[in-house]
Amino acid sequence: MKDFKEKLSLVPTKPGSYQMKNKDGIIIYVGKAKNLQRRLRSYFTRTLTGKTKLLVDEIDDFEYIVTSSELESLILEITLIKKYDPKYNILLRDDKSYPYIELTNDKYPMVKVVRNVKRKKNKNHLYGPYPNVYAARKTVNMINRIYPLRKCDKLKKELCLYYHIHECLGYCEKNISEDKIEEMKKEIISFLKGDSTIITEKITTEMTKASLNMNYEKALELKTMLEDIETTLRKQKIDLNKNYNFDLVNYYTNNNFTSIELFFIRDGLLFGRHNEIIPSLGDITSEVEEYLIKFYEKTLPPHELLVPNEMNKELLQDYFNVKVTTPQKGKLKSLLDLALENAKEQLELQEETLKHDDEERTKALEELKKLLGLKKLSRMESFDNSHLFGTFYVGGMVVFDDFLPNKDLYRKYKISSEVKDDISAMKEVIYRRYFKTIMEESYTPDLIVMDGGKTQINACKEILESLNLKIPVIGLVKDNHHKTSHIMNENYELLNVSKDSKLFLFLTRIQEEVHRYAISYHRNIKAKGALSSTLELIPGIGEVRKKELLKKYGSLKKIKEASLEDLSEIVGNDVATKLKEYLKEV
Repeated sequence: MKDFKEKLSLVPTKPGSYQMKNKDGIIIYVGKAKNLQRRLRSYFTRTLTGKTKLLVDEIDDFEYIVTSSELESLILEITLIKKYDPKYNILLRDDKSYPYIELTNDKYPMVKVVRNVKRKKNKNHLYGPYPNVYAARKTVNMINRIYPLRKCDKLKKELCLYYHIHECLGYCEKNISEDKIEEMKKEIISFLKGDSTIITEKITTEMTKASLNMNYEKALELKTMLEDIETTLRKQKIDLNKNYNFDLVNYYTNNNFTSIELFFIRDGLLFGRHNEIIPSLGDITSEVEEYLIKFYEKTLPPHELLVPNEMNKELLQDYFNVKVTTPQKGKLKSLLDLALENAKEQLELQEETLKHDDEERTKALEELKKLLGLKKLSRMESFDNSHLFGTFYVGGMVVFDDFLPNKDLYRKYKISSEVKDDISAMKEVIYRRYFKTIMEESYTPDLIVMDGGKTQINACKEILESLNLKIPVIGLVKDNHHKTSHIMNENYELLNVSKDSKLFLFLTRIQEEVHRYAISYHRNIKAKGALSSTLELIPGIGEVRKKELLKKYGSLKKIKEASLEDLSEIVGNDVATKLKEYLKEV
């Protein structure tokens, strides 16, 4: 460890953000402090273990930025974390946002499961979050079975199957009264807020009718639906005097791990809970604050947040612009204690596994460093391509830190339509990735993991040399059955790595992940069948051109029918030709 005694003596005792750097000048951790000097001294004047020791062992220098308030230091900290993505800052295990149920505010409403709720202009008819997407979908399916709402995104010109099976009122042709629609909306909102009385009566009536008509299969299905509702609401109900709406957080720390427990309370119901266990660097409350900020970037902040007493309520209140309190007694205090018990239980349940996983990954990293003769190894990047009928390639890049996926840094690439083979596609993606690194003076990985042997390694090395970059490269060599059999270094030597080793397992996980990520691009587009998503694949079609095409044509069928001349007026002749060619294969 370097001696920072003299530099630390010059650090002010004011609030601010600090940045830890390694010997290559790369920022590896960003933090904030109410008192910069006291916080920075704590890293170098006490006995360290776990992840904190790994961080401090790697620190070669530090910088700091003084701010006028703790809120400013928090905002600066989050801004710098987003900019530099330091390896020791918190990573959320799941990059997906929680689903909500939306009752749309259209003339003819729909009910559906939605994500990315922060983009929604009208948030008054959003219900959730639902940590279990299966439960959200099941609830939506139940509502759609009972209430004949609109089922189509766009009204069709004629009545469809949903009308004939009595699950739609035929909004495309029939004149439906506003009173009827408002009545349905009122009942659905009541149910989504936890009052199942009306919907239970409707199911019971329909079940009785089915039984009298000897339609026992349908009657049994409806009986199961009733039981599902009763079980769900019984599990969710909390004994509160009011229909509170808030989120509640508590945490438990032990042996360098912190378990964070979130409860989502909506109208007196426990809509769901979320637990995550993170490696701890010592400043526990700051880490929980950073975690909450990252968490609520992907979902809606509550109207009120309940936290334990030691957390900085004023800071969180100013940042989220919501009420932040600590209950001192009564049922809400008991609920806060329950969250603490759950956090502790989850950590005790997973602690041994987490410690074992950390040790296994550390050993595997050390083994790979030794085999490759590297002084440091943490961040790895891997690339793969996918194509449609041998044309229209797309590329994917995944990023792993210490063999853990960093999904915030994953990237997708549209590839030039002139590319007709895997190697050319790979070269284009690698060039674009690392040319951007040079232009933006951002980080480079410690290692590139290629999905293949000598040919793929050569392609990568050729691009790196053209950019005057020196990044180690390895390849995962496949056998005749297309299964990974060996690890090859950039000198085309096979490394002595057993197939049964953890290192081999971790490397093949990277390979599987990049393959999944690349092919999901095409699969998602084909699954959605969405014009907007399809247009994203065509080189030369950006947001402006995409909006113009959507506005004029509105469907794939109409674009296919359009003449080359008409399309050229919007996107130009070359892009129009590529678009027509692509749509022949879709």
